[in-house]
Amino acid sequence: MNDLSRRGFIKASMGSLAALSMARKATAASMNSAVYRSVVGANDRIRLGAIGTGGMGKGDIMTFLKFDDVDCVAVCDVDSSRMAEAAKMVEDARGKRPDEVKDWRHIIDRKDVDAVLVATPDHWHALPTIAACEVGKDVYCEKPLATSIGEGRAMVKAALAHKRVVQMGTQWRSAPHMAAAVEYIQSGKLGKIRLVRCWAYLEWIKNIGNPADAPVPEGVDYDMWLGPAPKRTFNPGRFHFNFRWFWDYAGGLMTDWGVHLLNIALWAMDPPAPLRVTSAGGKYVWDDLSETPDTQHTLYQFPDFTLIWEHEAEARAQLDGREHGVCFHGQNGSLTLWSNGWEVLPGKDSGLEPEKHEDNNDSRPAHVRNFLDCMRSRQKPVEDVETGHYVSSIAHLGNMALLSKDVVEWNPKLERVWGNPAANRMVTKPYRAPWKLPV
Repeated sequence: MNDLSRRGFIKASMGSLAALSMARKATAASMNSAVYRSVVGANDRIRLGAIGTGGMGKGDIMTFLKFDDVDCVAVCDVDSSRMAEAAKMVEDARGKRPDEVKDWRHIIDRKDVDAVLVATPDHWHALPTIAACEVGKDVYCEKPLATSIGEGRAMVKAALAHKRVVQMGTQWRSAPHMAAAVEYIQSGKLGKIRLVRCWAYLEWIKNIGNPADAPVPEGVDYDMWLGPAPKRTFNPGRFHFNFRWFWDYAGGLMTDWGVHLLNIALWAMDPPAPLRVTSAGGKYVWDDLSETPDTQHTLYQFPDFTLIWEHEAEARAQLDGREHGVCFHGQNGSLTLWSNGWEVLPGKDSGLEPEKHEDNNDSRPAHVRNFLDCMRSRQKPVEDVETGHYVSSIAHLGNMALLSKDVVEWNPKLERVWGNPAANRMVTKPYRAPWKLPV
């Protein structure tokens, strides 16, 4: 791929902001890493610009504001009502209302923004992250990293080229009990691990119904919400939280909860890329507007073990008595972990002792604090952009196998699929003009 350039991105973006293009070029030329570090160090505060103010966005903003060295100077959303809610929330917390803008590029262009929060629907993760990196801003991007492997690779390339700190918002990576479980697994006490099983059997994920197309709500810039995704008539069933269940914008539970759970499995096992991926599933429960499967089983063949992903929406049955988790099956016993604990079940005559640990603390503040500290130290955060890309890619491979109805054999160096043209075409999603992915 050609080196990413700010000029290329501006040409690819909407042409209506030509005047802002000149400002961006000037900012990009002046904001190298050394200058940026001195700016943050000089005022001893980190100024946040937030793009996306839905449920995750508002939660992330308030997590950032738990820390006295952070100010939120601007918020951005295509929905004016949501943006106003977030602005009032910041005002209540800090006594000063942030600026409100509908076009995320106005966040990128601000010289008083040091860090960018990207908490948009998944299909809008890549372009703001790349643009922020190109002008010398660090990024906290919600998971999954992107909607395709190609988008993720472009994000990695931008972050590395411009020496930016990019943290993916998978907060379990900063949870002490998760780290302790990973340490136990890597100690070898379980013996050879031959199978890892991840599952999300979530009763609270419900049928979204079959609402009719409708007028765009007042205060919503729907064309900007669609962005690089295909042009479609507005439908409330595809909007806000429900974007997760449509291929244009996301990857269903495979990339939503899958990235959380696969992240821990891959952290503990530290494997190379999978050799083969197969997946089966469909809409077996719901008769609604959604597109992604309500039931899916994906099998990953790694060189030394097998990993299974399972999800079922609106599920009342639970695996191992828990709605979600990761179980590591070893020769000497098993270790099961979930969002707030883990336990060891010894095998017969293994010599292991049963253990159970619980931790109900929210790990999101620690994850954000790690990002903030790395902004100052210029070290890699715990879920840096390369790790986030790898984990997200594994989830995407599951969907690529499902949608192509064929085996995926993955070449990690080329980031291409062997012998499955349908899956290979999914490596990078096409963009709706005039938006383009910088490559």
